Amino acid sequence: MKKILLTGYMSLITLTIAAQAFIQPNYGLKSHETLIINKLETSEKATVIMLSVENRIAGGSFCVDKNTYIVYPDGTRIRMISATGIPFCPETHLFSAPGEKLNFTLTFPPLKKVPEWIDIIEDCSENCFHFYGVTLDNDLNRKINDAFRHAEGDDILKAMISFIDILEETDQKNLGSEGLLYVNIISLAGEAGNPGQAAGWYRKFINSGAPRLQEYIKFLNDQGVTY
Repeated sequence: MKKILLTGYMSLITLTIAAQAFIQPNYGLKSHETLIINKLETSEKATVIMLSVENRIAGGSFCVDKNTYIVYPDGTRIRMISATGIPFCPETHLFSAPGEKLNFTLTFPPLKKVPEWIDIIEDCSENCFHFYGVTLDNDLNRKINDAFRHAEGDDILKAMISFIDILEETDQKNLGSEGLLYVNIISLAGEAGNPGQAAGWYRKFINSGAPRLQEYIKFLNDQGVTY
């Protein structure tokens, strides 16, 4: 009797865990400035990602390659099943004017287990899109959003403390958000006029072993941030 009840209870927990929604989840780096993840939903049937992209140029176009993947933290990949609202390359959606937005949906197989973060990568020959370190933890997303709100309100010190607190809480987990946190701490220290502090965090970041570390260092260097 106990075994049957326990099995049924665990099944309910599994279904609850599998069905989750993440509204505009945070990410570390992305390839296209105006490409946005509006929502990511997971269930026992599929993983659905709703995105939008805004055109910025005359004669702009956009498409998605069939070789688009969700990448688990361990490097395992699952391939996209279908796309809605956007053509597969080499067919393209032609924008009528700058400022036009395209909303589209990508569907993947169900996640075998909802990880704490994923990468989304289009594997193609040119102009491929990617998101690195997409956070699939609503509590962590809330904390990161709060830190960004402090930064947007020009409360640099409070924003920096918030990002540091989050990093200290999650540092041992090797999360995809680690690079995002370091980059913001370094940038905020620089904005606050503390180059020594920024340099210290930069050196710590280099030795952190964070996922996709070299991509983040390149991003900082391209912004003129190097110590």
